[in-house]
Amino acid sequence: MAAKTPRMQQIEALLADDPNDAFLCYGLAMEYISQGDDRTAVEQLRTLIAREPYVPAYLMAAQALIRLGDDAQAVTILKDGISQARLQRNDHAASEMSGLLSSIE
Repeated sequence: MAAKTPRMQQIEALLADDPNDAFLCYGLAMEYISQGDDRTAVEQLRTLIAREPYVPAYLMAAQALIRLGDDAQAVTILKDGISQARLQRNDHAASEMSGLLSSIE
């Protein structure tokens, strides 16, 4: 795991006050991605998805899994994400995830 950046520390401090804030959880995962720590980012995103179907988290988790060489898990997350995006009527996200899914299946 990469050293925590000041931004990560700031987000974690905010999460201490509101650990269920989806946007903050997503932001922390994105910080891990920006530091090249895809494994920790995927853990963060999976935790978020389990708690709340935050649609952007599915795509980011899948992309990180692909970078980690785990296409099978990426396919599973993308399929779940597409279903969730459709439930939330987020056609743009569903389309984006469908495109990524077709590129790895």
